[in-house]
Amino acid sequence: MSGMYGNDKSLGFLWILAAVSISGMFLSCVSPAVKEERLAPPKLNAEVRLEDIKRYVSEDPAQAIHLIGIYEALYGPASPRAGEPSPETLETLNVLKTSAGDHLKASQETAIREKRWDDAASLSRSLSSLGISVENTGNEPDFILAYAKQQLAEGNDLGAFLSAVRAHSLQPLQGEEALLFLERAVAVKQRRTAAFFLAILDQGYGASNTAEGISEELRTYTQGQDTAADMIKGVATVLVDRGIRIERGRGVPDKALGSAFFVDASGLLITNYHVISSEVDPAYEGYSRMYIRMGDASSPRIPAKVIGWDKAMDLALIKADLKGDYVFSVVDRIIPQVGDTVYVIGSPVGLEKTVTSGIVSALGRRLLQIGDVIQIDAAVNHGNSGGPVVDKEGHLVGIAFAGVEQYQGLNFAIPAERLAAALPTMMQEGKAERPWLGLTVSETASGAEIIYVAPFTPGADQQIKEGSFIKRINDETVSAPQGSLVPALQDVLFPTRPGELVSLETTDGNRYILKSVPRPDVPLAEAAKRDSRERMTAPLFGLILAPSLGRSFSSSYLVKRVIRGSIADEAGLSAEDPVSIKGLRIHEDEGYALLQISVKKRRMGYLETSMQLPALLASPDTL
Repeated sequence: MSGMYGNDKSLGFLWILAAVSISGMFLSCVSPAVKEERLAPPKLNAEVRLEDIKRYVSEDPAQAIHLIGIYEALYGPASPRAGEPSPETLETLNVLKTSAGDHLKASQETAIREKRWDDAASLSRSLSSLGISVENTGNEPDFILAYAKQQLAEGNDLGAFLSAVRAHSLQPLQGEEALLFLERAVAVKQRRTAAFFLAILDQGYGASNTAEGISEELRTYTQGQDTAADMIKGVATVLVDRGIRIERGRGVPDKALGSAFFVDASGLLITNYHVISSEVDPAYEGYSRMYIRMGDASSPRIPAKVIGWDKAMDLALIKADLKGDYVFSVVDRIIPQVGDTVYVIGSPVGLEKTVTSGIVSALGRRLLQIGDVIQIDAAVNHGNSGGPVVDKEGHLVGIAFAGVEQYQGLNFAIPAERLAAALPTMMQEGKAERPWLGLTVSETASGAEIIYVAPFTPGADQQIKEGSFIKRINDETVSAPQGSLVPALQDVLFPTRPGELVSLETTDGNRYILKSVPRPDVPLAEAAKRDSRERMTAPLFGLILAPSLGRSFSSSYLVKRVIRGSIADEAGLSAEDPVSIKGLRIHEDEGYALLQISVKKRRMGYLETSMQLPALLASPDTL
């Protein structure tokens, strides 16, 4: 496995535009301006009836709310259909919407009585999307904190600490609450976790005398420093035996090598998904056995199993029957700055307990489907994948993954704050399922523009308009530094569950209430199976097309717009260029698409050129 996903050599060409060949000059006239229309999305093949909505009100109230939105999109004032619903129909819709909201609230009250705090928090988010007050039953942070205390009582320290931090991010913990988690962190010798809760106490939340009552012994331990020698004890080598593979007619051992580190003393470790993928990937049909090793090659191999994984984030949670001598804290939420010194611990090419140093070279690199990653210049090699990246104070700041083939000499780390956000779902569900609305967005000077809505998704159901801009999501106005707006929008959705209601407001004045669905492993690969190749040019290549000269059934189009910084932009295409599509091939197993086109570039005097454009299917710009 030479790169991030073990097959990077086949993808290395994707970052070099294919050679351009001149095929001749055509003198035919072209339209002087691109028409306003763009290629229409597929039509819905089923209509929603009021009877369908009534059936779901009690069985699945969130689905009923979603169907009401579809009904209004199909038959409401903004619909091109035969007019506005009758007053009787509007009254029926309002009654159904109110009844569905009441059923959601009743479900939340049941979850509270049964102390299913995670479910109560989820329902609280859905109710908030509808604008229904939950003051009398409790808000989301109340339930998350109750869940944290429940986990603490059951001895699940990692779940307790993560939930307490999440609750604090929504509503500051009171002094007595922070002290409860501080004392447990000290008891299980998690110094950095203890320091997080001590800082809350020192900031003065809750009772003013709580921090003053902390013993000197407790404070001294919490303010101590972990050494590199301490941290090395918490790092393991991951070995995945995949049997024998045939190379040039000879059988050779097929093994995956990586690193992992303890995040809980019970034997829970974090590594990269691509290291252990053969253990859980349903498409893999061969032999696969996973082990960890705490020392050199003479140390015993300890069997391990996968507890949970998040393919989109390239993360996996594994467990071995072994108590960790050192446990890394995942609650610090430390975001390093460019130029900060960092250390990487792992087993490059199997050399255990190796520590390399470097600096943070850049932040916000978009290499994964969700969020962003840190670029570092510390030496990272095959075998380092999954190892911890720490700063000079010993804070965990990231998870290393081995250099990607197309970025020779550059190394990266998944931010620790994203690990903390991903861990609860991996712990509870195995395969982490993330919410999906079906939108591809592009950051512009005016905000986050929706450039594509995938068919048969929540966004398509409610006919969200391509070309509109996201104003608010879950009633939150999202702002971020340039280049970070899309990850910031993803962060709003990330803690939610598939099946929850999500509110979305766009700058054209529309407000949608959508029921999210599970995110496909590769969303654009799924969209390509259902949509036309002409429309897929927008999310894959940044090429927005319009019918040429009104010939909607022709393979010839005019470029309506090129997304800045996209593959089409790098290839030199521009608005008003006539384009003919010769083919679009989706190589799902290899993770890329190839677009073959003939284009008459306006900037080149309409000289016709044949081009082949490559694009990765794992777009980081989807919601």
